[in-house]
Amino acid sequence: MTRYSVETDASNTSKSRGSHLRVHYKHCREITHHIKGMPTGKAMKFMEDVLAFKAIVPFVKYTGGIGRKAMAKQANAPGNVGRWPVKATAVVKDLLANAIANAEAKGLDTENLYVSHAQCNRAPAGRRRTYRAHGRIGKYASQPAHIEFVLTAKKEGVAKFEDGQGEGASGKKITKKEAAKKRFVKVGGDAGQQ
Repeated sequence: MTRYSVETDASNTSKSRGSHLRVHYKHCREITHHIKGMPTGKAMKFMEDVLAFKAIVPFVKYTGGIGRKAMAKQANAPGNVGRWPVKATAVVKDLLANAIANAEAKGLDTENLYVSHAQCNRAPAGRRRTYRAHGRIGKYASQPAHIEFVLTAKKEGVAKFEDGQGEGASGKKITKKEAAKKRFVKVGGDAGQQ
C-alpha cells in the first residue's frame, strides 16, 4: 500500500496518486495549488477549460520569466501571471478522474466531494545528455513530479439554534466591556450615595 502525506478517515475520503510522472513539476505544483479546496465538478470543469484555453492557471510561486496575461486577472491570485500548461493539466485531470472513480467504487456521493488535499513533489530528475561546443557534454534533465489527491465528502451543515436568549440572540453585537458589565454583580445597596 502506498503512503500518503496525510492521514485520512477512510469512510468518507478517496485518494489517488501518481509517482515519477513525466510532466513538469512546476506546472503541476501551480495546477494542484489552484484546485485545492475546489469541489470536484468545478475542478474538472476548470481543467477542461484550461485545455480549451478558456481558463488560465495562475502562477503564484514559480513566476520567473513568465509573461503576463490578461486572462490571469480573472483568477483570485496576485498579479496577472499565468499559463496554459496543457500536458500537465491533462495528467492532473486524469489523476483527479481516478480519485472520483475510486470514490464511486466506495459508494460515496461524487457530487458532494471536494479536493481536501492536493500535493505535488519533485521526483528524481530524468538525466540525458546534450552536446555542447568544443566537444563538451552538458546535462539535459527532465523535472518529473509526484502528485497525490485526497477527496473528502462535505459534511452536512448544522442548523443554527434559535431560542431568542443569550448574548448574541438579538443580532446586536455586544462589546467586551458591555458583556463584562452584565456579568458584574452589585453588592451592598446604596454605599456610594449619601
